[in-house]
Amino acid sequence: MNVRAADGSWKLQHHVQVSGGEVATGVWGDGPPVVLTHGTPAWSYLWRGVVPVLARRYRVYAWDLLGFGGSRLGPGAVPSIAEQSRTLAELIEHWGLNEPSLVGHDIGGGIVARAHLVEGVPVRRLALLDAAVLGPWNTPFTEHMQRHSDVYRTMPQHIFDDIITARLQTATHQPMPDAVARAYHAPWAGSAGQQRWIDQVAAVSFEDTRDVVARLDQISAPTLVLWGEQDEWLPPATGERLAGSIPGARLETIRAAGHFAPEDNPDDVADALSTFLA
Repeated sequence: MNVRAADGSWKLQHHVQVSGGEVATGVWGDGPPVVLTHGTPAWSYLWRGVVPVLARRYRVYAWDLLGFGGSRLGPGAVPSIAEQSRTLAELIEHWGLNEPSLVGHDIGGGIVARAHLVEGVPVRRLALLDAAVLGPWNTPFTEHMQRHSDVYRTMPQHIFDDIITARLQTATHQPMPDAVARAYHAPWAGSAGQQRWIDQVAAVSFEDTRDVVARLDQISAPTLVLWGEQDEWLPPATGERLAGSIPGARLETIRAAGHFAPEDNPDDVADALSTFLA
């Protein structure tokens, strides 16, 4: 697989049954285990420029959150941060990992932190990228969708597509090439994708990270907070606050990068993670 593909050819090859549904996963390289968890409204495609660098020295695991990318929710399951963190704990058990390093972006940051602090997953190192942990972290766009979810669910599909296409373009500092934009949009295309988008928006709540915030001072694993210096969704000041809440955490910014820092500047993100994980 060409993990640097700039089109929709990125696809996780394995599927794992978990209590909340079926998860698409991928594994590369050899060495100490590192698990990559994306956020919303991304999917594992976000990591395609980071995986090849980390896989030179580490056993790299990536997955699509339930309801995202190639993963599917089971009947009655809700794609909340709490559900995703339980899923991550199940995956780590499935993979037989003892003390992996966990990397989380956006709500993926809240997910990996909750997996460690609430689900009890032991970690070697923890990296949080533009992470949705300290609340309130919902953007005005997300809050509007939550308040008017019925309107967005019943909106004509072509209008909804126009809205989320424009929204996805604000996730990066540099304009996305057309092929990249199409790849991020692909999981949300069509009427089914529209409902999946609203499902995950409706399920995302700061309530699921409230317990995490209360326990941040209990994190003893080395922690890196990485932030896109041009993040317009979660400002860099949030990263400073987050790093200040975790004992011994180090804060680094990624130049020329917005909220999707691994998309804007995968080389610097990969280098920062590789150095930290070593």
